[in-house]
Amino acid sequence: MITGKNIYKRFGTVEVLKGVDVNVSKGEVVSIVGPSGSGKSTLLHILGTLDKADQGSVSMNNTNLSSLSGNKLADFRNKHIGFVFQFHHLLPEFTALENVCIPGWLAGKKKKEVEERAKELLNLLGLSHRMQNKPGEMSGGEQQRVAVARALINKPDIVFADEPTGNLDSANARELHQLFFDLREKFSQTFLIVTHNEELARLSDRILYMKDGKIVEKSVA
Repeated sequence: MITGKNIYKRFGTVEVLKGVDVNVSKGEVVSIVGPSGSGKSTLLHILGTLDKADQGSVSMNNTNLSSLSGNKLADFRNKHIGFVFQFHHLLPEFTALENVCIPGWLAGKKKKEVEERAKELLNLLGLSHRMQNKPGEMSGGEQQRVAVARALINKPDIVFADEPTGNLDSANARELHQLFFDLREKFSQTFLIVTHNEELARLSDRILYMKDGKIVEKSVA
């Protein structure tokens, strides 16, 4: 479903990615692991169109993402890709429901339709009692689940998660791990996850090990 070929990326004099190839199929949960500085997050950002490779190509469902730019790229990202980061990046002045709705409204969908989808997701994620709460009124685990709902609002082909449990305690981290696999079972949702969490990596369908800007090993978890 998504393919990266021969991806290179340099920041100044530092070569961060050195010819990386990666493929993820629909419905897979794939984890990328490796030491800090190995290029994991840079690869995720390039595959997710948040950054551009210096060399190589990225395609999703036969669309060459490397050929898109500006509004076309932003529109594709909004409609086909979801993101969950270590820090939830919720807007503090908006309620949980409004935060989840924002990508749907940006996509030009009908207000009521988006709100119904957001309510369904928040119910599914155990947050029906938090819909009208603002981020500051929720726990860290609740805020991260709101961020997951926001990532899913436009029914993305893939969700990219960058250290999604890195800011959570162990109990909330385990809940979020299970949530990813529940969503895969319910929606055939595809996930590509950068993580230092060995427990989450082991639960994945496949693990990609990165070191010094390259994928050095691939294994079935």
